[in-house]
Amino acid sequence: MPGKKIYRGILTDHKGMVFLQEKSGRKIFSDTAVWSGYLKHWKSMELFGELLPEHDYLTGKRIALLWPVTPPVTEPFFELYFNERLPGYFYSYMGHTAINVNGETFNFSHLLNECEVMNEAEYFYRPALGKFSPAPGGGYSIENPDQPHLDKFGRQFMRSIHAVRITGCNTVNLAAALHSALEKIHRTPENPRKPGVYSDFRIFTNSCTTVLRDTLRSSGFPGISGVFPREMFTSAVWNFIKLHEKGMLQLSVYTRPQLLVDEAPASAMTPVVNPLNLIRTLMLRRRGIFTVW
Repeated sequence: MPGKKIYRGILTDHKGMVFLQEKSGRKIFSDTAVWSGYLKHWKSMELFGELLPEHDYLTGKRIALLWPVTPPVTEPFFELYFNERLPGYFYSYMGHTAINVNGETFNFSHLLNECEVMNEAEYFYRPALGKFSPAPGGGYSIENPDQPHLDKFGRQFMRSIHAVRITGCNTVNLAAALHSALEKIHRTPENPRKPGVYSDFRIFTNSCTTVLRDTLRSSGFPGISGVFPREMFTSAVWNFIKLHEKGMLQLSVYTRPQLLVDEAPASAMTPVVNPLNLIRTLMLRRRGIFTVW
C-alpha cells in the first residue's frame, strides 16, 4: 500500500482507551475511532493498522483500519470469491462475487459507489463506522448526503466467503481487463431518476457475476459459465481444477468464516440453481473440496 503509513502493534484496551501498542511501548490510534468489532475478535492480537481519511459520525474522530498480520505474498496470484447471501437484502439473495488480483480487490455492484478496486484490508476488514456503516435501520442510505451510510464495511464481517486461489498463470491481462471494466461502468451516464445506481446493471446480463465471468473468459478461461454467484464460482473451480490436472496452474480452495458483529446477521448459503453445478458440487465434496457447502 504505497504512500500510506502502516503501523504494527498489539490491539489493547486499557481502561476504555483502545490503541495499538508497538514494541517500543508507543500507543497508536489512542485518539482515533477504533471499531468495537475489532476488539470483539482481535483483542490482544498483533495487527497492522492505518489511519483512514474518513471520520466517525459519533465522535468526529478519524477512523482506524486494522487487519491481521500475514506473511507477504511473493508470487503473482488471483483469488475468486463467492460471498454468501445477506438475509433480508433482496440484491444479496443469490450471494455475491469479487476477485483479488495481486492484492487489488475488484468489486462490482448495482451501486456505483461499490464498483471499486481496493486493497485486501479495505475489502475484508473496513470498520462499520462513518460512511462505511449501515444506516440506523440497517442497509444503505444516502438520505443525508453529509452523512451517508453506504453499508460497505469489511466483507468478512458481513458474510462467510468461499475462495479459490490461483497461482502459476499470467495475471497482467486479467488485472488490465478488470480495470477496463470498472472504467466503463464509471463512464456510463447515470439515470437521474436513480442516482447512485449503475444504469446499465442487469441481473441476468450485466451484473457483478457476469462482469467477472466475462472478464475471466477473455483472460484465458473460456469454459467458465453461470449467471448467479454460486453457479459461476462452482463452474470456475471446476474449470480451474481441470487446468490444474493438466499442469497449467496451481490452486487451493478455502473458506473465510464470517466474523460475527452486531452490525450484520449471520450470512446464509444460496441455493444451487443449475443441476449440473449440483452434480459438480457433490463430486467436489467427494474430493474433499466444498466440504462446508
